[in-house]
Amino acid sequence: MVDQSHPYVPRDLNLPGYIPCFLSQTEIITPYLGCSVLVVAAIWLISGRIGKITKADRLLMCWWAFTGLTHIILEGYYALSPEFFKVNTPHYLAEVWKEYSKGDSRYVGRDPGIVTMEVITAFLEGPGCLLAVYSIATKKSYSYILQFAVCLGQLYGCLVYFMTAYLQGDNFSTSQFYYWAYYVGANFWWVLIPSLIAIQTWNRICAACQPDKKKTK
Repeated sequence: MVDQSHPYVPRDLNLPGYIPCFLSQTEIITPYLGCSVLVVAAIWLISGRIGKITKADRLLMCWWAFTGLTHIILEGYYALSPEFFKVNTPHYLAEVWKEYSKGDSRYVGRDPGIVTMEVITAFLEGPGCLLAVYSIATKKSYSYILQFAVCLGQLYGCLVYFMTAYLQGDNFSTSQFYYWAYYVGANFWWVLIPSLIAIQTWNRICAACQPDKKKTK
């Protein structure tokens, strides 16, 4: 018999041993936002004490630290915890994914494409983001190329994420609220910001590759 005691769609999704969320939406989102603000504030303050770093680069460091830790901690947990929906204690990371799955049940259903994408995101892009923080702070020559590469990875992941949902019927949210708040809203920033950074870094790479007109005369 198929277990239908969960809140996710499709309703016939089989989740034996499913344990409902212990924490409310507010109790899940507030700590995430609070920790994110602390990370951004810490990086902003620390970067202000490191040599001559522009405000634009300090903002980039804040973004890369925030997104890198999100990838490694949240998505890393998901990648390594196939039965998070069975956790019968208020484990914060398990609660995050039980809640987010209301916006995209492919997560709780362990869709192979989603799992693959999250493994790559957590263990390749996550460390790449933190390396980007270091490369900006120390003015490494590979900084722009690294940032551009990580942006492409994030954008490709988002493209695959949305396209596979569309091709599968785009019916994985429990309501329109969760569809727009979680599925669209929570992922929108990983489309917008990497796009802007990719454009900026591409322009700087191109400028650096331009031949010196004085030397060619």
